[in-house]
Amino acid sequence: MDMNEIKEIFFQECEEQLAELESGLLKMNDGDRDPETVNAVFRAVHSIKGGAGAFGLDDLVAFAHVFETTLDCVRSNKLEPNQDVLKVMLKSADVLADLTNAARDGGSVDESRSRGLVKELEALAHGELPSPSAVSEAPAPKPAAKAAPAPVAAAPVPVPTDDSGFQPIPFSFDDFGGEEKPIDLPAYEIIFKPRFELYSKGNDATLLLRDLSRLGEMSIYCNADALPGLEELDPEGAYLFWNITIKTDKGEDAIRSVFEFAEWDCDLTVKPAEDGRPGETNEELPMIPVPFDLSILDEGGASEVRAATETRVSDTAAAVAAAESATNITQMAAAAARVEKKESAAAAAAAAASAAAQNNAAAGAGQTIRVDLDRVDRLINLVGELVINQAMLSQSVIENDTTGTSSINMGLEELQQLTREIQDSVMAIRAQPVKPVFQRMSRIVREIADMTGKSIRLITEGENTEVDKTVIDKLAEPLTHMIRNAVDHGIETPEKRAAAGKNTEGTVRLTAKHRSGRILIELADDGAGINREKVRQKAITNELISPDANLSDEEIDNLIFLPGFSTADKISDISGRGVGMDVVKRSIQALGGRINITSRPGQGSVFTMSLPLTLAVLDGMVVTVAGQTLVVPLTAIVETLQPEAAAIHSFGANHRLISIRNSFCPLVDVGRILNFRATQANPVEGVALLVESEGGGQRALMVDAIQGQRQVVIKSLEANYTHVPGIAAATILGDGRVALILDVDAVVGASRGQSLKAEMSLAAVG
Repeated sequence: MDMNEIKEIFFQECEEQLAELESGLLKMNDGDRDPETVNAVFRAVHSIKGGAGAFGLDDLVAFAHVFETTLDCVRSNKLEPNQDVLKVMLKSADVLADLTNAARDGGSVDESRSRGLVKELEALAHGELPSPSAVSEAPAPKPAAKAAPAPVAAAPVPVPTDDSGFQPIPFSFDDFGGEEKPIDLPAYEIIFKPRFELYSKGNDATLLLRDLSRLGEMSIYCNADALPGLEELDPEGAYLFWNITIKTDKGEDAIRSVFEFAEWDCDLTVKPAEDGRPGETNEELPMIPVPFDLSILDEGGASEVRAATETRVSDTAAAVAAAESATNITQMAAAAARVEKKESAAAAAAAAASAAAQNNAAAGAGQTIRVDLDRVDRLINLVGELVINQAMLSQSVIENDTTGTSSINMGLEELQQLTREIQDSVMAIRAQPVKPVFQRMSRIVREIADMTGKSIRLITEGENTEVDKTVIDKLAEPLTHMIRNAVDHGIETPEKRAAAGKNTEGTVRLTAKHRSGRILIELADDGAGINREKVRQKAITNELISPDANLSDEEIDNLIFLPGFSTADKISDISGRGVGMDVVKRSIQALGGRINITSRPGQGSVFTMSLPLTLAVLDGMVVTVAGQTLVVPLTAIVETLQPEAAAIHSFGANHRLISIRNSFCPLVDVGRILNFRATQANPVEGVALLVESEGGGQRALMVDAIQGQRQVVIKSLEANYTHVPGIAAATILGDGRVALILDVDAVVGASRGQSLKAEMSLAAVG
């Protein structure tokens, strides 16, 4: 595993930690004061900081350190996490995510914003609570911070020698500004003795010492007295410990908090130092001063620590030091590179210790693995081909065997069941909760609310609803546009809401749920609703509809999906250019879904998206229409029936109804809608499929015959050919023929008087 792969694993873990961070902060913002929630938030920032330090991501480490310090004040009940405090912390979580993305992708972060939040976090840590007005304003830009000191060179640096013959290396690490620390600070003596459990759990003594160094000026002595000979060395043992003196004004509690997650796996002594030097040191002990360049810890970090010590200890001691430093995944790689060059028995011992630590850490983790998404996609494609071939075999047997009881038939039935189980299992691998996408919307709501001066609360429900990973990846863009639209256009300003008798804080509710083999995502706001008269006039002005057009409320609402349509009075950074909602509709349609609007003036609007659970397979009814084979998604079918002449009623020139249990339902000739035939077929000679579409109610689709029900593999028609109105996708049948998958919603919409092309582009009907 090379360094890039290791780094990618770190960033994947960062995504999980950032999600945990935001989730915990939102719970706290809702009033959750459970200590476990607070601790989970703290651990998320602490983990990101520790991993970032291993890769030398100084900007990320510096910001995370201040954030962590403030969270520690909350943990220790020194800071009350009220709404104003949590507003600062939520903004800080956003900046932490930006810094992580910049470190991964090579981008940049607004330094004035991050410096402003650092100042606010430090103020909170010192008990200076922000005023409501202060947290709502963007932090003013500050003068550029002076350049950070250059990293300490790897070459040995001459240092003064004290009377005992030891060479303490004073180390001062200041994340923000590099201000000199007073020389009369209290000194503490620390004896830090790791046990082997510390390394087996993935902790790293080097990173702990780095965190400790941030508290003040520090001198470190490494004790190798317990180090055995190479023939007695245990690769999983812990032989080195450190005597440390640190001058700091943070107090003993701050020192112990550095070792909080390792306190059960080490022997730790912390006490005031009488003369500023470690106690119990004499010339008989083999003390090893380590010139700690703690600002690095990058790819060569472990090697440099080893290089600094091996001039005073044997190769065996150096190997153990490198091995014990290499429990972190990054340092493990660096140490491995070092031992390859050394090519000694001691190096082999170090490598063995590193591998053992890694294995132990992996054994303690949950039983999960990380798999490249391309591999899963490849597996799904192969399973799809397996389904197609299984269907072909079944078709061939049916055509050549009429007994129906042969061993081949029974074997094929078992194969069909196994294929279905394999397919369901593979699809379950790709199924993921929508929680990551929903959490991303929280930040967008906060940012747009700050820009517009509105007070808005986002409520999410059904975050654990699972859907195919492909659908999740493509949900972010349309949801972002819809959230921006709801906050900017839907929710009123606090003044207008108060005048209307509403709560000054607006509410946006984002929910997800399963229904009939699909996922429904609803975005509701309690704003002013759609101003239909304004929408209509804007559409007439832009020549999108004729002035005498007779449109229903639903059709007027759907005008906002027209390309270039906007009701904004002026262009802003948020909206007003007439792009967004048309993109939403196209994106949802590309996923095989539909979007509908319901709005009540003065009470708000609800946008409902109906999406398939997966873009790979579906259960369908294979039908024949005018000599063509079509597949109707089974989730849209309510029932099938054979029409009788007495149940058919005509009205107008081309419209017919079918009577079903004392109610009337429009009858739609699929062959006529798709232009497969020029005249309408006789309903009595065909079969009616009662379907339910999103926004269009029930319709009876008339087809010529039903061939059967089967599971089909979805193949994109648009990607392989071109977009065909009324057709959602294609599939390959068991006899090798290509069958088109019907877009039920488009066909139902076309039956209401709108042509297929117009229905797809204008969205004037649902």
